[in-house]
Amino acid sequence: MSAAKVKMREKKMRNQPASVQYTSSSQKNGGDTPVTGGGEGPSGVHPNTERTKNLPQRGGWVRGHQRDGGDYAKEMPKYITAGPFARLRAAEVSAMLKAVTKTTGSCHVFGALPKHMRRRAMSHNTKRLPCRLRDVANRMREKSFQAGSKKKKKEEAKGRSRKARRRHGNLLLEFNRRQRKNVWLETHIWHAKRFHMVKKWGYCLGDRPTYKCYRPSYRAMSNHCLLQDLSYYCCIELQGEEDKLLASLSQLTSKEAGPTFAAALCVSGQRQGSVVVYRAGQYPMQPLGPVTFLWRPRAQGSTHRQLWIWAHPTIKQDLLAELQTVCQCCEAVLPPAAPVVTPAEVVPALEPETKPEKNPDAKQMTGTKRKRTCKDASEPPAKKILGDGTRSPTTPVTWKSSSNGIVISDLTMEIVRYRLIGPQSHSVLAETMEAATDCNEMTKSQPSSLWWPEHCRNESKMNLHHQQADVFHLLKGICSTGELPSGTVLGLTVDDPRLTLPTTKVKALPCVKQEQEVEEEQRRELALRGVPAHCCQSSLWERSVRDNVTDNKISEQKMNRMKTEVLVPGSRLSPTPLQGRVPVLLVHQPGKQVGHEMSSWGAGWDLLLPKGWGMAFWVPLVYRGVRIGGLTMSLKHCQNKGAAHFPHDYPDCPAGIRFQEEQEAQLLDKFERRPPAKRTNYIKHGCLAPFCCPWQQLAEEWELILREGDGQTHTAAEADVVLEEEEEEEEEEEDDDDEEAVPCRDVTVTKPPSRVTVLRNRKSLRLLSSWCRPTTSKGQRVRGGGGGLSLLDRAAMTPFLSAHGTSLVWVRLSLLSKGRPELHAMVCVPTAEDLKLLDKEPGGSGPQEPPHRDHFKSRIRRRKKSPKTAATSSLCSDETEGKESDPPPASEPNPTTSEGPKSPPQSSPDLTFGLWPDPLPNVTAHCSRVTLGWVTQGDFSLSAGCGEALGFVSVAGLLNTLLNQPVGHRGTLLLRNPASLHYRFAKVNLEV
Repeated sequence: MSAAKVKMREKKMRNQPASVQYTSSSQKNGGDTPVTGGGEGPSGVHPNTERTKNLPQRGGWVRGHQRDGGDYAKEMPKYITAGPFARLRAAEVSAMLKAVTKTTGSCHVFGALPKHMRRRAMSHNTKRLPCRLRDVANRMREKSFQAGSKKKKKEEAKGRSRKARRRHGNLLLEFNRRQRKNVWLETHIWHAKRFHMVKKWGYCLGDRPTYKCYRPSYRAMSNHCLLQDLSYYCCIELQGEEDKLLASLSQLTSKEAGPTFAAALCVSGQRQGSVVVYRAGQYPMQPLGPVTFLWRPRAQGSTHRQLWIWAHPTIKQDLLAELQTVCQCCEAVLPPAAPVVTPAEVVPALEPETKPEKNPDAKQMTGTKRKRTCKDASEPPAKKILGDGTRSPTTPVTWKSSSNGIVISDLTMEIVRYRLIGPQSHSVLAETMEAATDCNEMTKSQPSSLWWPEHCRNESKMNLHHQQADVFHLLKGICSTGELPSGTVLGLTVDDPRLTLPTTKVKALPCVKQEQEVEEEQRRELALRGVPAHCCQSSLWERSVRDNVTDNKISEQKMNRMKTEVLVPGSRLSPTPLQGRVPVLLVHQPGKQVGHEMSSWGAGWDLLLPKGWGMAFWVPLVYRGVRIGGLTMSLKHCQNKGAAHFPHDYPDCPAGIRFQEEQEAQLLDKFERRPPAKRTNYIKHGCLAPFCCPWQQLAEEWELILREGDGQTHTAAEADVVLEEEEEEEEEEEDDDDEEAVPCRDVTVTKPPSRVTVLRNRKSLRLLSSWCRPTTSKGQRVRGGGGGLSLLDRAAMTPFLSAHGTSLVWVRLSLLSKGRPELHAMVCVPTAEDLKLLDKEPGGSGPQEPPHRDHFKSRIRRRKKSPKTAATSSLCSDETEGKESDPPPASEPNPTTSEGPKSPPQSSPDLTFGLWPDPLPNVTAHCSRVTLGWVTQGDFSLSAGCGEALGFVSVAGLLNTLLNQPVGHRGTLLLRNPASLHYRFAKVNLEV
């Protein structure tokens, strides 16, 4: 028998007591010598005892039945000793009881059950166990929770069904909890069901719909209406004397870049203005970004003014700090908690912001059902968050100045802003909203806490309301929104649009009959001069009115109940509820304002509402047949207009720099997720920066090229190619020490992008635009020097370069043949041979870029092989050390350790297959065509019917190119996508 079986037999029999004494007739012991043996027989005398004693003679114990019947003893023992027999039987009984009561190795209470009664569900639900084992199972379960994890395991899903979680109160608590990190717009739930949501700038916004809508959205912007929610834009309010406000704001702008805060039409309140804001006194350096502003119309006999500044959330903090500096508003005013709580009507408005912080106990109760206790029942129910839910109630939102009396208030998320884009935007507004109806005499005589009855008692305000209603009715007779002056403002008070909500979706169209009835003179007056100044006033400017309208809004449940009580289903409520009057502001948004093509394309209206009324206006607008757009459509809207989109197309602003870094990280991460064999080798395509645009290096190189002299660009390109070939040969022969020296050049090449600026001087832009237009091009006017613009020559170029040599200029490029520009495509200068090729084949394809050589491939291969060679060398050294004596191993690893650090250099992690390392070479002369700039927006334009690109080029490089080009081909450039070797001819346009 094998030794394993013997060990197993000994393990089984080690706890068995010796209970039987045999006679002298046993084979192993002779005479009267007693023999003890282990047995488990029912009578205390095991029949196998004799067999176990004879095991060594038979070669050991053998399991199972034997062929020869075995040598089992047949006789019984003659006598037993009573005392030892009783002690041994007691030991057997105690061992048996111990084995029965002892649990299995898993130490679970389920082991006490027979196998046919055990169920997997018992570990999750102890009620499936027998009653006698439930308490033990619960205690063991709690111990496992405490020992397994430091914090308790969440059991919220077990105690609450979906029906309980979808109750109104529990749903509000859950929504309020999810709004603490990212702000939700009032239309968030509507968008979350239909859009891909993204978390950006501290908000949760809709990026693009889940259905295909690219072409339908473009058709809506061109023919009907596209709706967007821009409530995430931040509003900053300034109050004070007009002259002090203008003096303070003048430090942030410059008249050279266009109209400022002091424009006459804007100061009167008739127009909305837009301007690029800089840091105080730093123009043209350190811009912050574009903002739009709106002045409240002047009140008679008062110099106190009110100004709203709308800014992107990425520049809110920087802009707020600059405004506090120039306005000297350093004294923070705590939130007016005491005055707001005293009225009974305003209490529910403040509960949403404090309520989520009062309910942490509800979320700490895990594993139990959330039933309302007596304490919870006494508290008011949860309220929906209106406004910014991430802001603490103690955070100051108002700052005042003790020297000049200016007050700055942060109205972020206090005003809802919707944008309607398209020629029929006014028709959608005219069908959705109706001017508010007057109150009857009985309502005027009775005191009321609502704002509209008080407003109706003032005859001058009601006369103004009737005039505003007449102007609003004139909008129905206008054919297109683009006919109105850009930036027109109209104040109005309308009824609750839910009262006129149609049962099915209808497409709003212009009213032809109304157009015929309206007098032609009034329509012309409105189209030429816009809305009168006194009609631009609105009650939306007053905080008390906004709070009153928000607090007294009729809930959806109550509105639906009122509709069901109407005698004729679907008809409007005859007495309009007093709570259903809402002050709004209509602000006209200009379309395409530059260039001579597609004038006023993309024009529309902005609708400003008090907070809390977002969905009450959103659903009626959707029922008028509008398309809904997200962040992607905002970018396409700017691209079709040829305008820069913030922060994508502002490389000199802090927000634009941060966006470029984030975009580069995302594109690089997406590139590295692909296997190396499936990646595009941008080194062979001659693309140095496929994921970013090194604007600083581009401006510095062009400044150096023009400083050295003319005609150096081509020789520099040839020299750069020669240098590249020499470097490739050296890198193949040199060791990896060169890789350690590469990052040292990073300190000299890379510089902070502080000198790069975008040219925004209107006069300089008009001059540069005139130089880009060829005088012999078809379809364009012949421009000479009679218009006050000088012709392009070296005498005119020298002072221009001295002022804007390191600047970038925004250009629009239209392809002359097929092709689709992509992001970060290169804008290059065509050679003389390329222009000759264009003359021969005007609609043909452009030149080709010769393939480049990837001289970093050998480094990557050596880096991959180095760990293997190091491992093999170490194995070989270990073998030699084992054969030789002990002292040599201490000295032999020295060469291997000295060579080891050289194989994986410090710069090896920076080497990515297909990409250039961080210190880029000469970006202008790296390819066969000199680089001028890069594309930031590119796609096939549905409006132009060809590929169009928007981007920036160096002012110095563009002037040098225009000066060296023939007059007939002036403004002709080349475009090449990062993953292509094919150049496409394009026409450059500077639209001012």
